[in-house]
Amino acid sequence: MFGGPLGMIAGIAFGHMFDKADDISGQIPYQQSQRTAYTTLDREQMLFFVGAFSMLARIAAADGSVSTHERQKVVEFIRSDLRLGLREEEAALRVFDAALTGGGTFEQFAAQFYQNFSHAQNILQLMIDIFYRVAAADGQINRSEEEMIRRAAQIFHLPDSFVEMLCNRYGGCANASDKAYAILNVTRTATDDEIKRAYRKLSIEFHPDTLAAKGMGEEFLAHATSKFREIQQAYESIKKERGIK
Repeated sequence: MFGGPLGMIAGIAFGHMFDKADDISGQIPYQQSQRTAYTTLDREQMLFFVGAFSMLARIAAADGSVSTHERQKVVEFIRSDLRLGLREEEAALRVFDAALTGGGTFEQFAAQFYQNFSHAQNILQLMIDIFYRVAAADGQINRSEEEMIRRAAQIFHLPDSFVEMLCNRYGGCANASDKAYAILNVTRTATDDEIKRAYRKLSIEFHPDTLAAKGMGEEFLAHATSKFREIQQAYESIKKERGIK
């Protein structure tokens, strides 16, 4: 469907999946006699799906193995953020498992993902956020995980300041106020106007209507909605702290 290293992982994952399921929520038909699965899913949605869980697999296994906590965090992302159905969850985990042993490097996955989503910085930022969440699931972010996440951020052409904010957030902020600043990607030294601009920028980028306009399916909008609310809550917290009108 889209070739490259992610296409290879998709072929491995879906080739096994189609032996057990006739579709993914009625969207992906299959033929057991054929090695190639033809899908009616939007190409961009499918690439997001395969790319996200392939990269998450490599992040989780960066220290040599996938911990129970890390896998649980991936499942939490599937169920709570993306709100995928049971068959879609099975497909996501098959992509995850296929990427643990399949070919291709994390950098190749990230590069192919960027080629297709370079126009959507909010999606790229979302992936770095998810990487940190999974990396921090077992209590600490080790050096291998941190280096891999930073390489992804470089491939995605995201600023170092954004990565530092997320690292601070998931590495353990001193208090809720610090976390609010990290969510808006600003520091405590930012002016009120800088905070307002950061809030407006993020609100537009992560508004569900913005992602819907880019063609992302409903299953991918749930996380954006959660992120949008988090941004609003962080801004309200800082407004109250600073007395911003």
